[in-house]
Amino acid sequence: MSSFLYQRPIHNPLSDPYPISPRSSSNSQKSYSIFSPTALLVLLSLMVVMGVFFPWMGMRESLFSVTKPSISKWRDYTLAQAVSFVAQNGTVIVCAVSQPYLPFLNNWLISITRQKHQDKVLVIAEDYATLYKVNERWPGHAVLVPPALDSQTAHKFGSQGFFNFTSRRPRHLLHILELGYNVMYNDVDMVWLADPFPYLKGKHDVYFTDDMTAVKPLNHSHDLPPPGKKGRTYICSCMIFLRPTSGAKLVMKKWIEEMKDQPWSRAKKANDQPAFNWALDKLANKVDLYLLPQAAFPTGGLYFKNKTWVQETKGMHVIIHNNYILGFEKKIKRFHDYGLWLVDDHALESPLGRI
Repeated sequence: MSSFLYQRPIHNPLSDPYPISPRSSSNSQKSYSIFSPTALLVLLSLMVVMGVFFPWMGMRESLFSVTKPSISKWRDYTLAQAVSFVAQNGTVIVCAVSQPYLPFLNNWLISITRQKHQDKVLVIAEDYATLYKVNERWPGHAVLVPPALDSQTAHKFGSQGFFNFTSRRPRHLLHILELGYNVMYNDVDMVWLADPFPYLKGKHDVYFTDDMTAVKPLNHSHDLPPPGKKGRTYICSCMIFLRPTSGAKLVMKKWIEEMKDQPWSRAKKANDQPAFNWALDKLANKVDLYLLPQAAFPTGGLYFKNKTWVQETKGMHVIIHNNYILGFEKKIKRFHDYGLWLVDDHALESPLGRI
């Protein structure tokens, strides 16, 4: 609208747009001095209008020219573009976040920044509010893969919204693998105490952690554990590292397939983790799998509930997962109690600052 105003011919407000009538012809012969009080008043009024109105129009045009393309840019930003932007040495660290989890995202980012790996982080936003908030503070580090989800239902464990939220995870990871990148996935209710990358030894296809609380020997096997009471393993789908191999892609495809076979229902409130375990169990003899050391990557049910074990393994912990507990406030309180809620005092260490 403002550009149209600038392009249209400027009409002279002093000219008469209508044909001169005989009645006014005599007046048209009259001459006025530009120094008369009336003329000076008109000129002064024009100067005020030009000086105030048109700069404001220019400012408004400038604001719109910046804001609208910026929003459009992030809406059209693709996963391939985002991964290419953030990846370092062929590796990207990924999380999936809806708006209610932004405080946990910030807490997780602070801990990653302390290990100097924040630049390779990509936030897969599950709603537009998260997409815009992250990219406003940290341009290029968030992407939304349509369709956007309802952020208010996606965080309720056991709900259909939560299932829809987590069921997208293997698709995102498979896409990144097909682009040729190594990818680490983390839930954001985690805290890094040390650098996990030295623990990703060898050239295995898939690296993961055990979600069982039973204490393992420090030199435990790195093979897939035996199935539990439900006939499957209890591997956590919240901390995974994948190399772009045919084996890792096969696991992601099988995970997607298993989730289709076990859809959410009110009677059976499924989530993504059982399907991930069924995929691992069925492909154990076809894919190179690696169980990460329990002392470095303990489940929350062990770290927060077995003080003796925590003391015995002091100094070995790398990533702590705040699971085996439900509810935002309960998770935050637990992090507070263990000195792992970093947002209150160290928010400026995060690439997002205070949010």
